[in-house]
Formats: sequence, structure tokens, C-alpha cells
Amino acid sequence: MKIFITVLALATIAQAQYNRYNPQVYHSNGGNWAILRQAQDSSPDGSYAYSYDTENGISVKEQGQPKLLAAGVPAQVVTGEYSYPAPDGRQIVVRYYADETGFHATGDHLPVPPPIPVAIQKSLAYNAANPLPQNPYNRRY
Repeated sequence: MKIFITVLALATIAQAQYNRYNPQVYHSNGGNWAILRQAQDSSPDGSYAYSYDTENGISVKEQGQPKLLAAGVPAQVVTGEYSYPAPDGRQIVVRYYADETGFHATGDHLPVPPPIPVAIQKSLAYNAANPLPQNPYNRRY
């Protein structure tokens, strides 16, 4: 029984390795998509830009430049976009930027949150103007 389990485990590992390195498992044309156009540029000041287009309709563009924050801490500001064909045939385009506030993406296919109701906006403004005192021994929850 132990030999059977060992042989079964080795066969499973071999199959997993075959699927990992076999491009036909993942791509209909064997995984060989040609790069149609590629450009990249980097500067000594830390700014960069790159872009590429592939044969299967994927397109990527990004550029970044360094920024010095108020506290003298260096940061990178990045803007870019990528697009790819969806399974239903439409082109998905995502535009983004990233800075010290985080990553922000936009696209027609991404959900948009509803507007914040006026009552909640007033409540948030009141809470910001009147914060609770921070006493570590007498917290109000």
C-alpha cells in the first residue's frame, strides 16, 4: 500500500510539472505570442517609460518619475494604462496612477460606487471637526 501511494504521489508531481512547463495547457496557439512593438527608456534621475504591444491584442504603457515628499522621503509617481481583449470580444482598457496615496485605477468595466448620501457627508464632516479625546484608559466604543 505504501508503494502504491508513493508511486501515485510521484505520478501526480510529474503531471503537475508537465502542466507547469507545457505552454499548450495555457495558450491555444502554443504560448508563442509575438511582441509587435516594444520601447523602454530609463533616465539617471529615476524616471522611466516603457510600452509594448503583443500579437494577441495586449497593450501596455507606463511611465514613472521620482517625487520628493514634504518630509524629504522619496516616492515614485507612476501613470499608465493596459488593455486586452475580453473573451466576449470587447477591448478592456484600464488607466491607472500610483503615488503616495496608493494605486488608483479607472476603466469602463470597473464598478463605480454610488455617491455618498448627504446625511453621511454631514456626519463625516462633524466627526472630523469634533474628534473624540484619545484617553487610553477611558475609551468609549
